[in-house]
Amino acid sequence: MRIGSTYWPQAPVPPLFLAPMEEVSDAAFRRLCREMGADAVVTEFISSEALIRQIEKSWQKAQIWDEEKPIGIQIFGGELESMTKAARLIEKVQPDWLDINYGCPVSKIVCKGAGAGILRDIDKMEVLTRAIVQSTSLPVTVKTRLGWDSQSIRIIEVAHRLQESGIQVLAVHARTKADGYTGSARWEWIGRLKAIPTLHIPIIGNGDIDTPEKAWQLYHAYKPDALMIGRAAIGYPWIFRQIKEYFQTGQVPPPPSLEERVETLRKHLQYALRLLPYPPQKIVLELRKHYSGYFKGLPHAKNLRLNLMQAQEPTELLRALDTLLRRSTAYSLS
Repeated sequence: MRIGSTYWPQAPVPPLFLAPMEEVSDAAFRRLCREMGADAVVTEFISSEALIRQIEKSWQKAQIWDEEKPIGIQIFGGELESMTKAARLIEKVQPDWLDINYGCPVSKIVCKGAGAGILRDIDKMEVLTRAIVQSTSLPVTVKTRLGWDSQSIRIIEVAHRLQESGIQVLAVHARTKADGYTGSARWEWIGRLKAIPTLHIPIIGNGDIDTPEKAWQLYHAYKPDALMIGRAAIGYPWIFRQIKEYFQTGQVPPPPSLEERVETLRKHLQYALRLLPYPPQKIVLELRKHYSGYFKGLPHAKNLRLNLMQAQEPTELLRALDTLLRRSTAYSLS
């Protein structure tokens, strides 16, 4: 599988991508996931309008580091001029590719004809995509959904039209806009795409990949070119390492120990303090969304999270983690 000059050879384990997730896929988390086995990452989505208006917060989201590569920068918008201008501006950042968001189901994005909103106008999607491809020297990829709702699933037509527009890879979240994140992802559509002889671009499958066994099952049943993991990675970057180990050995790897979880959370905090343009208090606040994942499956996980939630400063969080380990050791020796 190839995106521009980035190539992933055929192997027993398919390429594993970290999905773009708003307020999750920041530089600190991307770097952590790369270290844990993600083969590629994508930034959280960035407004094209904000980029061309030079909004500092949006350009901060577009900041990337060599340690994260290969990486794609994802943009969204509903206007041709702003999307093509943003694509040209992103060239200066030098990501490995540019990704277009045609899948976000959030109402404030959809109502502007951006994200999944464009699924109601496939003609516009094709025109917009072709213009972006022609406006930039970067490889262009797309992430989208099956359709607007279950009565208007047009992903096969969309894939062909986007292929003709010049994109290099299509990532498909196997739900509709109306589904949001509910119900089961309809992976049979991924299988249908891969069975079409006239469709040559690689297909990345996304949706409901939350265990190594599920990853193996979906990959072998529907044969996408790569897998994209989103929500299951939040606070649990080990998912990438575990999927690879399961593909290679057929054995479910043991979960990380409490000590490894605490050490990784410490590293996550260090990366965030170094890489993110936020004050320390906000960084500690932002890390809270990861606590559930960091301690899932452990006895008394809720109590562990509640103890950490009281921390307001980095030093308080580090002390809370030290206390957590001491109490755990004392409990195990008693």
